[in-house]
Amino acid sequence: MSAILTVQGTLKPDGTLQLDQKPNLSPGRVLVTVEKVAEPTRPDRFWNMMGQIWADLKTSGHVPRGVEEVEAERQAFRDEWDERQEALERIHLERERLEQSASELKESRR
Repeated sequence: MSAILTVQGTLKPDGTLQLDQKPNLSPGRVLVTVEKVAEPTRPDRFWNMMGQIWADLKTSGHVPRGVEEVEAERQAFRDEWDERQEALERIHLERERLEQSASELKESRR
């Protein structure tokens, strides 16, 4: 039974291939067809600008936020959002209570 797999890799200067992943085949002889893959295009202007930004940040001593700091900020945002949602729910319930009271008052005056 023959299996055909497509696996990307890199052709080394000495002619050997380095595969990006191990093929799911039993050991033995194989037939290899090599096709040149186009390198992803990198808009030079964009990457030059990003390189300058990163260099400037490094030069200025900028230290990016750590995972703990980012997660703490996310949790604080979630907590604030929960508090806001609870406040909105309280306002909604109070409005419903006032509407009910107004309706009952109106009915009692009839």
